[in-house]
Amino acid sequence: MSCQVQDLKTTQKSYEIKAENIKKNIAFLAADELKGREIGTEGIEKAARYIEKQFEEAQLSPYFKTYRDSFFVENKTAYNLIAFKEGKDPELKNEFVILGAHYDHLGTSVLNKENPVYNGANDNASGTSAVLELAKYFAAKETKRSMLFILFSAEEKGLKGSTHLAEKLKKEEIDLYTMLNFEMIGVPQNHSEYKAYLTGFHISNFSEVFNKSTQKNTLGFFEGEEKQQLFARSDNYPFYLKFFIPAHTLSTFTFDNYQHYHKVSDEIDLLDFDFMEELIQESIPGIHNLVDSERKEIQLRQNN
Repeated sequence: MSCQVQDLKTTQKSYEIKAENIKKNIAFLAADELKGREIGTEGIEKAARYIEKQFEEAQLSPYFKTYRDSFFVENKTAYNLIAFKEGKDPELKNEFVILGAHYDHLGTSVLNKENPVYNGANDNASGTSAVLELAKYFAAKETKRSMLFILFSAEEKGLKGSTHLAEKLKKEEIDLYTMLNFEMIGVPQNHSEYKAYLTGFHISNFSEVFNKSTQKNTLGFFEGEEKQQLFARSDNYPFYLKFFIPAHTLSTFTFDNYQHYHKVSDEIDLLDFDFMEELIQESIPGIHNLVDSERKEIQLRQNN
């Protein structure tokens, strides 16, 4: 395992999750100038540099020699971006929790000349922004377990980035406790008592433990998730397959609440930033439990 540890300055203040900062991230990532963040393009390179800058400003260390974990897709170089925060407990720091999201998208359309850019504001600049904000928040906190903040590339090519990294980390034999992925959280669900839903809801007790920590109906079940097989369609899935651990995606996209999935109309002015602020803030106690509980409370169910 190759890690570069960097101590936080004692004067660093606690980071506050705000809608304006969430919007700032998404405004950059979903801008026309990035041309849809497709792998191998100047646009996704700009996105990668922006993410790296956020990690640097949060004083988070690279996990490898740099923040970039490179791999090849369709003869193009792509990059996962990984920031590392070492835990403080002498034993539990050897256990890892991953917070992740994919930052790539579909590029541009050859059919729509008037509006050719797949901006991907909800898919998945929203999830990327959540991970960036949580990285800044937890960078200023002591945690018992170590954390990896990962922005995946080539998700839209078939989970290529997360598959590559899951295999790489498995070879390193890291002790991965759990993984929480953020995907399309830009608008609230319709007619739900829960803030968000969890893919693969029934395979573990993740939501039960998480909601006990938040003391709210934060994560629930979405019936359409099983019908659409969403558990296997995002970057949590390779980590479930390789490590056989609770690895889930948190989402609010239910098909009926956002009509712009994989369309050039997926733009920033359709998103609810106050809602995203509430969701991320509400998730923090649940994430604190992931990184600070004395034992691994989240387990796969026996009949999984």
